[in-house]
Amino acid sequence: MSDIHENDILSKIIYPDDLRKLSPAQLEQICGELRQFIIDELSSNPGHFASSLGVVELTVALHYVFNTPYDRIVWDVGHQAYAHKILTGRREQFHTNRKFKGLSGFPTPAESEYDTFSAGHASNSISAALGMAVASALNKDEKNRHVVAVIGDAAIGGGLAFEGLNNASSNPNNLLIILNDNNMAIDHNVGGLNQYLVNITTSRSYNKIRYNLYKAFYKANLINEDIRGAILRFNNSLKSLITRQQNIFDGLDVRYFGPVDGHDVESLVRILHDIKDMKGPKILHIRTVKGKGFKPAEESATIWHAPGKFNKITGERFLPSSEGQPPLFQDVFGHTLVELARQNPKIVGITPAMPTGCSMTYMMKEFPDRSFDVGIAEEHAVTFSGGLAKEGMVPFCNIYSSFMQRAYDQVIHDVALQKLHVIFCLDRAGLVGEDGPTHHGVFDLSYFRAIPNMTVAAPINEHWLRKLMYTAQAENHGPFMIRYPRGKGSLSDWECPFESVEIGKGYPLKNGTDIAVLSLGPIGNNVAEAIREAEKKGISIAHYDMVFLKPLDEELLHDVMKRFNRIVTVEDGALKGGFGSAVLEFMADNGYSPQIRRIGIPDRFIEHGTINQLHQVCEMDVDSIYRTLTSEW
Repeated sequence: MSDIHENDILSKIIYPDDLRKLSPAQLEQICGELRQFIIDELSSNPGHFASSLGVVELTVALHYVFNTPYDRIVWDVGHQAYAHKILTGRREQFHTNRKFKGLSGFPTPAESEYDTFSAGHASNSISAALGMAVASALNKDEKNRHVVAVIGDAAIGGGLAFEGLNNASSNPNNLLIILNDNNMAIDHNVGGLNQYLVNITTSRSYNKIRYNLYKAFYKANLINEDIRGAILRFNNSLKSLITRQQNIFDGLDVRYFGPVDGHDVESLVRILHDIKDMKGPKILHIRTVKGKGFKPAEESATIWHAPGKFNKITGERFLPSSEGQPPLFQDVFGHTLVELARQNPKIVGITPAMPTGCSMTYMMKEFPDRSFDVGIAEEHAVTFSGGLAKEGMVPFCNIYSSFMQRAYDQVIHDVALQKLHVIFCLDRAGLVGEDGPTHHGVFDLSYFRAIPNMTVAAPINEHWLRKLMYTAQAENHGPFMIRYPRGKGSLSDWECPFESVEIGKGYPLKNGTDIAVLSLGPIGNNVAEAIREAEKKGISIAHYDMVFLKPLDEELLHDVMKRFNRIVTVEDGALKGGFGSAVLEFMADNGYSPQIRRIGIPDRFIEHGTINQLHQVCEMDVDSIYRTLTSEW
């Protein structure tokens, strides 16, 4: 836990009401103390580091100017909300951040009234905040409620953000959008909008004169809200003619201010005071440095996005030794993709803004012209992959399982309906750990299983990941989904030769006579360990790795249903509609009646914690599986 001295201002700040008692001259000091507190805490309790350091001044300014929690602040994604949490009654508990039963790593209304909307996925802040602003007007709140959306330069490129912006310009509202522009997502930001934000300029003097004239005309009843839009559009056209530059936000009838220094807290406070009561939607563009105040993070923001434990003095990161350890599934994917791309010139790689996280970086290094980071745009990534496949390419579209939920319609309409040869590699499938319910990839088995023409597979280890990737690209099987978890596999000798596997065929891992266990994916390794312990009690247990959820190995299932009265299914996915449900449907459709017990994710959102802790919560750890196998049936 961070040391706070009695003379520090931060020790006296419990809630934003305390912050608002400070003079503007004290704000720079509180920013310094807050930044140091974050550095101290995260050096030993890992979390999202660089993004939170980058918005310290903005966070202080927002809570200083606005009457939170009555006024609403909506954080996009939520990586950057640590300072917000510390200033809103959670400083003493912050050492529990991202720990089991502790604070969530993201804003969540279940934790605090200051967390106005759930965060975790990008680009939703503008739409949510606009809904709040419109609701406040419809509710006829006695006191004017300000609503602020804070969104980054990467997230604002997402389709949902543009939908929200477009709607904000056509609905009466006083929404304030803060565009936090650090020219950096987790990886380097991409796209034309990013380049536009880097180049955009607006005169501070111009905005000051414009605002003062507007207030004077409004008081003199020379301007009213009915004609404000027409005047705004004429004014924007005149400004574009004079400056020879069209402002995309002004073009949407959203007032634009900036760019301004996002690390000058007194200036931010002054500007927010000046614009907060202006009528109509407006956007304040601030420039910040990701990792501000900690030199290693400023210089390598991608590495310091979530660096793990580190020395807060030297910046040395404490990385566990990987010697002799199994590799990450992500790295096996990345290296295997490069090997396959060398053999097949039609292979291309696509990722929505996560090349480092999913290890697409290896492909980008060797085949830059066949690798595409499309930015935070999962829907586009899927349809773009469909277009590539339509013209004969073999796209490997790698998207985190939780984020693939955003592109479900595109998977159905733009890929599966046309039976296009797109290979979906769903990273971070199953429970992911400390990132919690917004990031657990537990629904993919259920929602992909329902799609016609789709093959759905889950490798038990790294060898099977390579086999499935090779099989998927070797022939046109139509859309092919391969899911695998975050983190290490189970094999240190992962570089096996390529070989095709039969689509829809499962494999016996162990013979037995009393109980049959059917598992899908790497959770099968927990099953194998539990079986070894259970058989010490004289129980004979058969174990089958199904490999494919769709198509199911019906020949294997017929054999198992005929020979066993007790069957257990195990999956690292939602029980509703998943692998166990598919086995039950097969049983019912074919008139079998064994006793079946299903192990997987129950029908609720699972909290954050370590993988082992969450496996225990869901009763899919080794001990829980052992208890299921040895209990009375």
